Amino acid sequence: MPGHKIIRKGRVKGIFITGTDTGVGKTLITGYLAKYFRGLEYNCFTQKWIKTGSSSKDGAPYSFRLPASPHLAAEFEHRKIGLKKIINSFKDLGSKSDFVLVEGIGGALVPFNKRQLVIDIVKALNLPVLIVAQNKLGAINHTLLTIESLKSRGIDILGIVFNNLKGEKKFILKDNPGIIKAFAQVTIFGCLPWAKNKAKLYEKFIPIAGAIKKSLWTRGLKKT
Repeated sequence: MPGHKIIRKGRVKGIFITGTDTGVGKTLITGYLAKYFRGLEYNCFTQKWIKTGSSSKDGAPYSFRLPASPHLAAEFEHRKIGLKKIINSFKDLGSKSDFVLVEGIGGALVPFNKRQLVIDIVKALNLPVLIVAQNKLGAINHTLLTIESLKSRGIDILGIVFNNLKGEKKFILKDNPGIIKAFAQVTIFGCLPWAKNKAKLYEKFIPIAGAIKKSLWTRGLKKT
């Protein structure tokens, strides 16, 4: 609705979107979430703190040509990734928006130097985390390990979105979310079916986005 107000309580100013591995659909989910919230007239930005395998610097405090872990890509170019620069960049975007959707790089435990992980930045900013998991054989182990690593650091987990792998057995796709929820006791926002047509796939994503929005409301981001 035009002219709505955003009420913020506590520390909700952004969401960190991590994956259980590389190539699981973080970029897709981040883009869909931005589209959904902008459709509701939220002023939200997307950001990626570190890009590797890219010469583009748009929207990222750090960008490296080598397609590798951030610590290695930075070392290859004889550069250092600074925590303060990333935090200041995030806060600058946050000051101009209702909230920021931050897309992670790789999985949760990716190093940006030999002492710190990207998830340490998330902890420093006190951001809630949305996990994107590719729904396939092996997803149980990858997802539970991701959840444990976040919980051990006291990081707030919003929940999980599953991306179904093309051609995976249906009984595996059906079982994974349930068994992961049973063990980890986290919210499952839904499973996104595989589809070549991204416009039609977005329609399937809308109920998932709605569930994520409700979860954010309980954490202090609410429309009136």
